Parts: sequence; structure tokens; C-alpha cells
Amino acid sequence: MPCLRLLSLRNPPNPNGRTLSESALCLIPKVIHFIEFIYFYRYLVKVIRPGFISRIDQMNNKEKILLVDAQIAIDFHFGSIKWKLPLFTDNPFFHINKLEDYVGKIKFPLPPHRKPVYDLIFLTKGKSGRYKGMKKYEFTKNQFFFLPAYQITSHEYISKNAKGYYLHFNTEIFAQSSLHHELEKFPFLNFIADPVVTIKSTSVESVLHIFRRLAEIYPNCNKSNYQLIAYYILCLLEEVRSSSNTVPAIAKNASSQIVQHFQDMLSQQIYQKHSVTDFADMLHITPNHLNKCVKKITGKSSQGLLNEMLIFEAKSLLKYSPLQIAEIAHKLGNLSPSNFTRFFKSQTGMSPKEYLNSAD
Repeated sequence: MPCLRLLSLRNPPNPNGRTLSESALCLIPKVIHFIEFIYFYRYLVKVIRPGFISRIDQMNNKEKILLVDAQIAIDFHFGSIKWKLPLFTDNPFFHINKLEDYVGKIKFPLPPHRKPVYDLIFLTKGKSGRYKGMKKYEFTKNQFFFLPAYQITSHEYISKNAKGYYLHFNTEIFAQSSLHHELEKFPFLNFIADPVVTIKSTSVESVLHIFRRLAEIYPNCNKSNYQLIAYYILCLLEEVRSSSNTVPAIAKNASSQIVQHFQDMLSQQIYQKHSVTDFADMLHITPNHLNKCVKKITGKSSQGLLNEMLIFEAKSLLKYSPLQIAEIAHKLGNLSPSNFTRFFKSQTGMSPKEYLNSAD
């Protein structure tokens, strides 16, 4: 009896008439289900969700021209190729490499894309075909190809025997030393300039010396030597300008600086901003003042420049993206298909369908 009383004290009945041991046994299936739920949730977060998000990102990228930043640059250029040659440092603001070390690994042709950096290619041997916007350019020995940040480009090929250098830089390299305005002196960096520049054969060794020096600095690129890198890049650009037939850029006044900023914003914000007033607000000036500046520098209206960028983007999406005309109309200003067609035809003389057929 004492033993039975002790057992009953250890397992007193609960209000449902069960002992604690029986209640614990009843909880086991629930605990197991809870543990299974935790494991499934962890699997969902770590495995399924990233893949799902990745697929969403891929869908979004197809709806506009891809922006190739430092995070996806290697996959974009080299795909799934595995090799040991070092590609990029952890610094997204500056990169340089010899073409002959990389060209055989790049998966040409590269589809239309943008980059948040200025880039340039210099050939000492071989040839290449690359687009700036909708126009294709061929360049070869002793020639540069310059591309401003956020300009649409695609790259068809670089010949297997090519030698030379590839370099890109972000304006942050110059901002630290307040040198970014110096870039405005070089007309070949302009959004609408001819990207191919030929230098004299007598200047090639001077240019290569600067490239070699930048390549030496590159492995240790960090904020402490941004100023040094900026000066070398400016020396390179000045060497190109002085050795070519490039007309020196006219000194910038307040109006030209406003126009340059307006053009930069057009290339970067064309999907988000759809009116001259939107861009004027970003520049902290009135639409009327912006229009006067644009008229003074370009001879066109600010609405004219905006229309040119809208048409350029529309042509790119029509030619390179899987979007339907109605989707492009919505993306470039929340327009109805009929209004977009009228706008496109007023600017180009043909409808979007006619342009698409002519592009084929």
C-alpha cells in the first residue's frame, strides 16, 4: 500500500483523469510534428526560398536591360567555367586585367547589359566588335573603346589572338579627392560620343606604362590608394586625348554641368521617372530652368532629350527583351498600348511592330 500511494503521488491524475506519464505520452506525436515543422521551415528558408527569390530576380531582370554589378560580374562573363586565375578583388570600384589572360574564358556574345562603372578596352593586337547603345563598332590595334556608366552595351566578340587591357572604374575613386569633375574634360567619356579612339603609335608605350603601373597597384586596391589610382587613370585619359584627334572638351559652366547631370539621371532613372518635372525635382531646380539649360547647351528641349532616352530604351526592350508591347508601354511611363504606339511613331516614323519587324 505505501508503494501504491507513493506511485500515485508521483503520477497524480490530471483533471482529465490521466496520470502525468499518460499525458506525456499523448504529447509525443505533437512534439514530433513540431520538430518536423522546424526542420521543414529551415529547409524552406535555406534551400527553397533562395531559389525562389533567385527565379523572381531572373524574371525581373528579363523585364529590363540587365545591370551587371560586382556581385554578378563573374557569372555574367564566365558562366559556370571553373578556373584558378584570380578574377576580381573584393573592391567593386576598380578593376584591370590583360585581355590575353581572360578572353578565351569569356562566353561571347555577351547579351545587352549596363554597368554602374566606366569601362575601357585597349587593343595592341587582334580586333573586337562591341555595341554602344544600338550601334555596333569594330576596333583593332592601337584603338580604345570607351563606355560611360549605365550605357547599354553588348559585346559580340574579341578575337582569340587579342592582346591589350580591360579597365573599369567607379567615380567613387575620384570623389574622395574631389577629382570627379576632371572626367568631364574628356569628350570620349560622354554618353553620345563616338566610343572608338585611335592613338598614335608613338604614344602606345606611354599608355602601356600607365596600364602596367595600375596593374601593379590593383592587388592592393583600397581606399588608402584611391587617390593614386585616380591620378594614374587621369594621366591615361589625358595621354589618349593628347595623342588622338579628339577635340578638347569645352570648359564646363553651370548650365553644361546641369545638362550633364540630367543626361546621367536619364540613363539611370528612366524606369522610375517619367517627366521633366521629376528630373528637375531631383536636380533641385525648376522645369523651366532645366529646359533653358538644355536648350542653351544642346539646342534641344529637356522634353526632347527625355523622349530620345525613352525611344532608345523602348528600342532596346523591343529588340532584346521578351516583353510584349503593352508591357513595355507600362514600364516606360504607364502608357496605354495605343498611346505608346502613337508616341513611338511620332518619334521614329514607324510603329513598334514595324520597328520590331525591321530589327529582325
